[in-house]
Amino acid sequence: MDAIFVYVTTANRDEALRIGRALVGERLAACANVIDGMRSVYRWNDEIRDEGETVLILKSVTAALPALTERVKALHSYDCPCVAALPIAGGNQDFLDWIAAQVAVPPG
Repeated sequence: MDAIFVYVTTANRDEALRIGRALVGERLAACANVIDGMRSVYRWNDEIRDEGETVLILKSVTAALPALTERVKALHSYDCPCVAALPIAGGNQDFLDWIAAQVAVPPG
């Protein structure tokens, strides 16, 4: 299975932890990293915004991405949450195998 990082931004640390725990508990992600203290400058509804956010990086597999994305959207406070998957091109194969073993790919 192809390992991926899934980059998600959240409103705060508590939201990132809540989503991360849910996805790891549901076996849609093997691991969740929470990085607090990020600043985001973006346009929303024709307005430039500058706000604090928390980064959530999930380790998962490509086959689980559709279900993981839908679950993030269901758990997230934003109308349009950032959920972006990045392929892992290589690395410690034992670690990549661990990711694949931890994720239960939903049927369908």
